[in-house]
Amino acid sequence: MEPSHSVLDRPGVLRATFHPRPDDSPSTLPSGVRSISTEVEPGISVGGRLYQAGPDAPAILFWHGNGEIAADYDPIASLYVGLGITLLVFDYRGYGNSGGSPTCSNLLTDAVTLFQAAQSIFGSHGLAPSRLFAMGRSLGSAPAIEVASTHGDSLAGLIVESGFSDTFSLLERMGVHVSGVTESRDGFGNARKMERVTIPTLIIHGESDVLIPAADGRELFRSSGADDKRLEMIPAAGHNDLMLVGTAQYFEAVRRFVFG
Repeated sequence: MEPSHSVLDRPGVLRATFHPRPDDSPSTLPSGVRSISTEVEPGISVGGRLYQAGPDAPAILFWHGNGEIAADYDPIASLYVGLGITLLVFDYRGYGNSGGSPTCSNLLTDAVTLFQAAQSIFGSHGLAPSRLFAMGRSLGSAPAIEVASTHGDSLAGLIVESGFSDTFSLLERMGVHVSGVTESRDGFGNARKMERVTIPTLIIHGESDVLIPAADGRELFRSSGADDKRLEMIPAAGHNDLMLVGTAQYFEAVRRFVFG
């Protein structure tokens, strides 16, 4: 039985899990960047950013961390585009230019809705990606794994950066204790869902991450049901400096995974 997430939608858990902020970046977007907006339920739309490579370039659907917004990827996306990868970064409700308020429940249901809208988003900008990957960083590992575990037959692969395997251990490290719960009944169940992910999978994690320890990344790797699964550990990298500390290793791992 799938978890109801009613425990995760309690106010105290939500305050720790989500840190939304508006998009106050300049209204004029950088060259090659497009703002997107998709309705996830009547009257509520979720925004994001589309960073275009070639018309048929492979594309990554990206879900970011809990303290980020899609616009934060303006300076980073060029590294993906430079590899020949289109990047589509989704916000969460209440983040950036999105409406509504985030919950753990709508984090997952919106991810599926956005995945189902992705081809239409690409088409409206003249893109027809040759292959499609789901990717999530930190909190974003939950929606990315949700999409990969339910719609993997439409994806070329899954990439998880700094992902967590156990919900309530993470909440403890964030100062939130929730009693009387089990991961299978009440949590996101990332590790359990990974057992159903059989598409090629890349796990990237910092060896020195203290918020989501390297053991979580190794557990997601161990749990993966994929025959083609790869674990890329970045030495001396923590949770929020992983890409900075290991830029070359990080993007070489992504390049090899996407292009073979």
